[in-house]
Amino acid sequence: MKVLRIILLTAVLMGMAVACAPKQAAEKSALETIASRKSVRSYTDQAVSQEQIETLLRAAMAAPTGMNLQPWRFVVVQDQAVKDVLAGPRGGMIAQAPVVFVVCGQTTMSRTPFGQPDAAPEEVENGNWTADCAAATENLLLAAEAIGLGAVWTACYPYEDRMTPAREVLGLPANVTPYCVVPVGYPAGDDQPKDKWKPENIHYDRW
Repeated sequence: MKVLRIILLTAVLMGMAVACAPKQAAEKSALETIASRKSVRSYTDQAVSQEQIETLLRAAMAAPTGMNLQPWRFVVVQDQAVKDVLAGPRGGMIAQAPVVFVVCGQTTMSRTPFGQPDAAPEEVENGNWTADCAAATENLLLAAEAIGLGAVWTACYPYEDRMTPAREVLGLPANVTPYCVVPVGYPAGDDQPKDKWKPENIHYDRW
């Protein structure tokens, strides 16, 4: 009887271990992806598939957003002439990448006045758009790392010499601002992540 109890207990523990394994593996995979993300600035000629493009966009749109306004807008660029304009004097990585994501933010939003559900919607300034676009961009970068692609965040906003050409070549509406440009492709080199862990930058409870 004692042996039977031991066998049953062992079976239960093994079952619990198996049940927990997928969750633990998923958590480890997410943390490994975060730790291994790096800026990749050179790419092979291998094409990025439409399925991969949608995977990156879905990840970007899963980011947190203030008041769920979701002001991010994305322009996916594969046309070489457009990439060349976006690259400008920077050239290189933006012009070379198989696909380029321009993360944009809608700076005004149509909203019903607070406490007046029957009132006509008003166009109001959205002060959170840069933070929301930053969160979406980081999600896109992590997703690229997770599926074996390389990517790099290149700034656009608030530099007029970068925003103006992007606005013009992409035909952006007046209330949509290009936030950053993210070239994506298969890494051509062996880029490594940087160790940015600095305990001296951490403060608990107060400075």
